[in-house]
Amino acid sequence: MKKFMIALIAAALCIGTVPVNAADQAKTYKNCKELNKDYPGGVAKSSSTKNKGGKTKHKPHVSKELYDANKKSDRDKDGIACEK
Repeated sequence: MKKFMIALIAAALCIGTVPVNAADQAKTYKNCKELNKDYPGGVAKSSSTKNKGGKTKHKPHVSKELYDANKKSDRDKDGIACEK
């Protein structure tokens, strides 16, 4: 009985710590208007990404997973989707 309980607890711990794929969590937006409601400055691939278009009003949110889910909205291909 004791071995069974140890095995059960070990299995529960393993199941509870299974990493979730980040791409499954990243929301895909229909267009830039929808994305900018949640992220006014857009979404950058990394914090070192520079905007090709010059100065913007808002600083972009940095998230590779979110950028990858919405890279279709990066018209100038600078690594920032929907920058404003």
